[in-house]
Amino acid sequence: MAHGGPQGQLLGADGQEVQPEALVQELSSCRALRGCPKIFLLQACRGRYRDAGMGPTALPRSWCWLRAAPDTPSHADVLQIYADAQGSSFRGPTPGSCGQADILMVYAAAEGCVAYWDEKGSDFIQTLVEVLRAAPGGDLLELLMEVNRQMCALDVLGPDCDEHRKACLEIRSWLRHWLCLQLPSPC
Repeated sequence: MAHGGPQGQLLGADGQEVQPEALVQELSSCRALRGCPKIFLLQACRGRYRDAGMGPTALPRSWCWLRAAPDTPSHADVLQIYADAQGSSFRGPTPGSCGQADILMVYAAAEGCVAYWDEKGSDFIQTLVEVLRAAPGGDLLELLMEVNRQMCALDVLGPDCDEHRKACLEIRSWLRHWLCLQLPSPC
């Protein structure tokens, strides 16, 4: 969590600015972390734009087929089943792998936008914690899509604005494997 600048830079407590990509590059070059997934959750503004969102719009009757029932398997469900059947799991570095591989970056705001928080904290972080608690052990990318869905449905008030605004995450993934968080074993 940090203040962010108009070009996406993070502002440190020491007054120094750094681009998130510089942090990624620093950790990616660390030999001890090579082949390990690196997850960056960035709660910082990336500009000054405040998204007013779009009002509710009714879909034409002919578009009702777009609304699938919640229990209809999605493409992601099929991929998860396939991965489970293949026994896919993170197995460490692949010989000759790219230094950019195994990175997941999640921004609390789209490029150019404000990231919202209030005296109760960050809606992004609070929603992320709720989703992770509700589905421990689930695929992290799928869980992040659920966080984004919930964030997009929220109406937020900024500290300097009395009008409702919208927030949407930006998720960038260079992961090569499914990534599922594990609960610690009871002692």
